[in-house]
Amino acid sequence: MHSCQPRSAYIHVPFCVHRCGYCNFTLVADREDLVDSFLEAIALELATLTQPREVETLYFGGGTPTYLTPQQLTRLCETVLRWHPLGPDYEWTVEANPADLDLQRLEVLAHYGVNRLSLGAQSFQETKLRLLERDHHRSDIVRAVEMAVDVGMQVSLDLIFGAPGESLSAWRADLREAISLAPDHISTYGLTFEQGTTFWNRLEKGELARVPEELEREMYLAAIDGFAAAGFQHYEISNFASPGKLSRHNQVYWSGDGYYSAGPGAARYVDGVRETNHRSTTTYLKRVLAGESPVAEREQLDAEQRAREQLIFALRRIDGISRKVFFERTGFLINELAGTQIDRFVSMRLLEWAESTVRLTRDGLLVSDSLWPELL
Repeated sequence: MHSCQPRSAYIHVPFCVHRCGYCNFTLVADREDLVDSFLEAIALELATLTQPREVETLYFGGGTPTYLTPQQLTRLCETVLRWHPLGPDYEWTVEANPADLDLQRLEVLAHYGVNRLSLGAQSFQETKLRLLERDHHRSDIVRAVEMAVDVGMQVSLDLIFGAPGESLSAWRADLREAISLAPDHISTYGLTFEQGTTFWNRLEKGELARVPEELEREMYLAAIDGFAAAGFQHYEISNFASPGKLSRHNQVYWSGDGYYSAGPGAARYVDGVRETNHRSTTTYLKRVLAGESPVAEREQLDAEQRAREQLIFALRRIDGISRKVFFERTGFLINELAGTQIDRFVSMRLLEWAESTVRLTRDGLLVSDSLWPELL
């Protein structure tokens, strides 16, 4: 319904030292030789905005943005801020790998105004870190958190559960360690085996095994209960925050609001049009440096498609969505759009109506991914 200029931007930095076995993100491993071309390409792609667009949330994801040297990070920050100056009360998040984060890099980021660091911790157990092919140790995570707090940043930790062979008690130990560092925000994800990754191939060969579904559910519930007991607010399926520290950038996605983006594989959503850049970093660079568009996919969503997507995004949030707010945002009534499916999920106790708000139940949280296709 409402179309206005986005107030958020995402920049994809596709570099990593190596690719972890479970990762299917857009990245290139050990390609320092491409960084300068990438910085040039980002400047060219952002210049297509024709005029600066102020943002309230800015997010550098990857890959590993902190793979860049302090000089390269300086150049990236200056380029992006030229086109996306920050509004007065902004949130600027940068993803970082505990192994390659040092004070020099952090000070560059803090100097330009980064106020939130998202650390790919994944685990505090050495054996699990090795299995996940992470290149850091528990001590690196602790050091990174301390440094980030020292330069005045909020800290978010990512954790993975359900690694092959992982026990519930080992996962509980990870939860305790994470809580003891007093981060502002924690995201937890069950390990997924994506086609095209080395973990998928090893699963097919029988070298790795998924943890039993029941154990994975117990792990997820242990996280929900453990974080609640420690004072974190569970505000989205995978996300927990200390009061007032919710990720504002991610909430833009879950609200169905628009956002700009630049970089290989980056997706943007502006005026009901979704565009995704080419996922190959080298193809992205070739296209942009030749003055061509990096966009590989473009989709114009009609009003009903937008409304259905908004419903799914809204249901990912623990608070759910009220009939009134949904109608104001989309012009559709929830019941006319998906009444039959919602009634069925309510009867299965996967969704519930609380006054005029529909939201996931605790059982619904455990199987949420299976609900979305039926609402589209």
